Amino acid sequence: MTSLTLPPLSLAARRMRIIGVVRRDFAALRRSPVRMFEILFWPTVELVLWGFVTLFLQAQRVPFVVAFLLGAVLLWQVLQKASNEISIAFLEDIWSRNLLNVQVSPLSSAEYLIGLVLFSLGKVVFAVAVMAGLAFALYGFGVTSLGVGLAPFMGVLLVLGWSLGLVGIAAVLRFGENAQVIAWSLVFVVQPLAGIFYPISVLPAPLQAAAWLLPASHVFEGMRTVMAGGAVPWDRLAWAGGLNVVYLAGTLGLFAWALRYARRRGKLSRFGD
Repeated sequence: MTSLTLPPLSLAARRMRIIGVVRRDFAALRRSPVRMFEILFWPTVELVLWGFVTLFLQAQRVPFVVAFLLGAVLLWQVLQKASNEISIAFLEDIWSRNLLNVQVSPLSSAEYLIGLVLFSLGKVVFAVAVMAGLAFALYGFGVTSLGVGLAPFMGVLLVLGWSLGLVGIAAVLRFGENAQVIAWSLVFVVQPLAGIFYPISVLPAPLQAAAWLLPASHVFEGMRTVMAGGAVPWDRLAWAGGLNVVYLAGTLGLFAWALRYARRRGKLSRFGD
């Protein structure tokens, strides 16, 4: 039997290490029915809840309500799960006291993050696909009604969710396990400003200014424009994409700083106790 040795810094070696992170997390997920159940349970409950609300409002002859609310729920799940799933994948290494082992392995921090992002992407796609199927089966709502804007809408929300997840991870590295509540709840802090279920115009003027600095606000405003029969607002999406680049670069820098801080102060060893 022969073994294959790759140069540690080669693309092939990096690819194998990233795939190793994804396979490790998938193996843990596959052996935990509770985790599989959790992926689908809360999104399904939220979809059914808002579905009942839309049926009631539809009976009151409120126009466009089904498309507006169910479209918002589906896109909101992309943002929420993108943020939470990458945070949970990191926290599971802390809960299992495995983070120190990861850090002393040949795996680089960039490879580790890419592996977490790819695994979280798979979970998001799976959960949203199930929700989209339920929305169509129960309420006759098809995500294709968003048209060609669907992919960039979801792409913007995915990147924003990962950025928020990185902030939560950095907080845990800096302040310890007690800060894990930030990783869980940060995405809900931006929810009121994102205009998920209502237009940004209903917010007070100072909050409107803050809301337009969030990529998600442009996405949900664009979604309502498309649902109302308008064209995809590519200018809004371009602005949201630019904001995403700034936020992602900033949060990657924040993560790198927090990791260096944790290493210098010996905090990683505490996660392995």
